[in-house]
Amino acid sequence: MLAAHGLPTRWAGREHFVVLELGFGLGHGFLACWQSWRQDPARCGRLFYVSVEPHPPSREALAQAHAAVAPHESLHAPVQAMLQAWPPLTPNLHRLCFEDGRVQLLLALGEVADVLPALQLQADALCLMGSSPSLQAAQAEKRVLKALAARAALGATLSAWRMPADGQAQLASTGFVLDPTTPAAPVHAGNGEDSISAEDSPPPLTQARWAPRATQATTPRRYRSAAPAKRQAVVVGAGLAGAAAAQALVQAGWQVTVLERHAAAAQEASGNPAGLFHGTVNADDGPYARLFRAAALQATATYAQAVAQGVPGAAQGLLRLDARSGGLPALQTLWQRAGLPAGYVQVLGAEAASALAGLALPAPAWFYPGGGWMDPAAWVRHTLQQPGITLRTGAEVASLARHDGVWALLDAAGAVQAQAHTVVLANAASAQRLLAGLGHPPWPLRHTRGQVTQLEGPHPLRLPVAGDGYAIPLPGGVLCGATREAGEPGVPTLRLKDHLHNLQRLQRLTGMNSGHGLDDGARTSAEHEGPPPTWPGRTGWRLHSDDRLPIAGAVPLAEMPTHQRLDQPRLLPREEGLFVLTALGARGLTLAPLLAQLVAAQATGTPWPLEHDLADAVDPGRWQVRAARHAASSTG
Repeated sequence: MLAAHGLPTRWAGREHFVVLELGFGLGHGFLACWQSWRQDPARCGRLFYVSVEPHPPSREALAQAHAAVAPHESLHAPVQAMLQAWPPLTPNLHRLCFEDGRVQLLLALGEVADVLPALQLQADALCLMGSSPSLQAAQAEKRVLKALAARAALGATLSAWRMPADGQAQLASTGFVLDPTTPAAPVHAGNGEDSISAEDSPPPLTQARWAPRATQATTPRRYRSAAPAKRQAVVVGAGLAGAAAAQALVQAGWQVTVLERHAAAAQEASGNPAGLFHGTVNADDGPYARLFRAAALQATATYAQAVAQGVPGAAQGLLRLDARSGGLPALQTLWQRAGLPAGYVQVLGAEAASALAGLALPAPAWFYPGGGWMDPAAWVRHTLQQPGITLRTGAEVASLARHDGVWALLDAAGAVQAQAHTVVLANAASAQRLLAGLGHPPWPLRHTRGQVTQLEGPHPLRLPVAGDGYAIPLPGGVLCGATREAGEPGVPTLRLKDHLHNLQRLQRLTGMNSGHGLDDGARTSAEHEGPPPTWPGRTGWRLHSDDRLPIAGAVPLAEMPTHQRLDQPRLLPREEGLFVLTALGARGLTLAPLLAQLVAAQATGTPWPLEHDLADAVDPGRWQVRAARHAASSTG
C-alpha cells in the first residue's frame, strides 16, 4: 500500500498527511503506515489515518491476530498501544491518539456507503483495499466513489483492488485520472499487489464533475486548510472550554495565548470541586445521544491521562440510576434495542449496582465503565501549564477588530492586548457580546444557577452515582448537588435551603445523610433564610442554548452573500480565523475535550472528529439555517 502512494517520500516535510482507507480489517495497513512514519526521519509532522470499517474486530480478536507479530520489536510497541487504546465498538467515529497526538487513527464504524459521506476530511492517499468481496463491491458503487472524490486533496493518489471496466469508468467519472496500464478485472480478484492508481484531476473541471451543482462541489472543501503559516492562536477564556481549546491546538503543534479576565483560571462555572462525565442512552440513538457518546469516549481518554499525571479525579465507572416505569426489564429492553456494547454501557439491577457503589441503591442503574469524575479547576490549571500555552490573567477583551487578515483583541480603552490570525472565543456569554460588536445576531442563550454541597468525613461510596442529583466520592468526603434555578449571574452566595435540598436528594439517591443532625427546626429556619450555611459548597451559573446543545465551530459571516444556500449549517461561509466554543451547560466536562478537537480540526484543516450531522447540531450558524427554513416554509 505504501509504495502505491509514493510513501514515505510524499509526506516528507509536510505539516500533516491524511490517509483514508476503506476496510480497517485487523489494522495491518494502519500499523504498516505508522511503522513507516516512525522509521522515517523526514516524516510529516502529523499523520492522520482515517479508516471506515463495517465489521470491526474486538480487542480480543485483535490481540489474538497480532500475537504472532508481537515478538518483533519494531511492531510490539505500536500493536500494544493500539490494543490499549481500542475503544468500545459503538457505531460512531472514534479518535485514537498515539505518539503524543502526532499519529491519529480516526476509526469510523459502520457501512461505507452510510459513513463515508458523513466524514469531513481532505485525504492525500485513498486506499480501497476492502477486507471482503462484499465490501469491495460496495466500494465500486458510484455513491461511494463520488464521496471518495469529494474527500480527495488535490494531487491525491488512490489504490484499490483490481476493478471491472464499469467500476473504472465510474471512478473516472468522479474526477480521477486512471493509470492507462491499469487492467480491468473482477472486483474479487487479485491480491494486495493488484491495484490501480489514480490522481485527483486539477480544478476547476473536476469539481464540476464531482457534483452536478457548483455549490455542492465546493461543500466538502468549505473548511479546507485555511490554517495560517504562523500556527499561533489566541483563546479568550480560561475555563474548561478555553483550556480544552488551548490543549487541542497545542496538540496540533500550535502556540497558544489564553486571555482570562479574572486574576486566575477557572473562576466561574469551571471552579466547582468536582464534576461528572459520562454518556447517555436514547431509544432512537439520535444526534443528542450520539454526540454525548462520542464526547464521553473522548473525555474518558483525556481525563484518564490527566488522573495518571496526578490531577484529582477517576475514570473507573459511573452509575446512573433509572427508576422509570417497568424497572429493570424496561432498561434491558432499551439497552438491547440500542445495541450498545458492554464496554460503553451496561444495565445493572439494584443489587448489582449497590455492590459496585458500596452502599444500598434504590433502583436499577446504567453503568458506564468509562465514566467518572474530575476536579475541573485542577484540570484547567494542569492543562494551561502545558508547554506551548501562555496564560495571561487580568486581561479582559472588550472588542475584536480584523485588519489584513489578523485579529486584534482590544481592551476597554481600545489598546491591543493580543493579535493572531486565529481566535477562539471560549468566554461563555461574553463571546456573544464580542460577536455583537462585529454585527452578529444573538444566539438564544440563558443561564441557570447551581449550588453544590460538600460533606467531609468517611463514607462508603466507591463510585459516582447520578440520577435525581448526584453524589461524587472525593478524598475525605462527598460532593452532592446540584440545584438548578433560572437566572442571570449575580453574587455567588450560598443558601441554606439549597444545601438542604441537595442533602435530601443525596439521601433519596444513596441512603446517605449528612451526619449533622438535621431536624425540622433547621428546615423551617431555612425557609425563612435562617442562619448561615454550615456546610461548604459553591455556587456557579451554567450557560445553555435553547436547544440544550453546545455551540462549537467556525463563526459564520454576520451577513450572508446573496443567493447563499442556507439549508445546512456546514454550507455557510465563515469569518476567517474566528471560532467559538461555549454554552456547554451542565455537561461541560463531558463535552469540552471533543468539541475542542472539532474547533482545532476546523482551524488546522485536518480531519474532523465528528460526523457532519453532529457538527451541524453544534454549529454556531444553526439558528440562521433554522430561520431560513422557517421563512421558506411560511412563504411556501
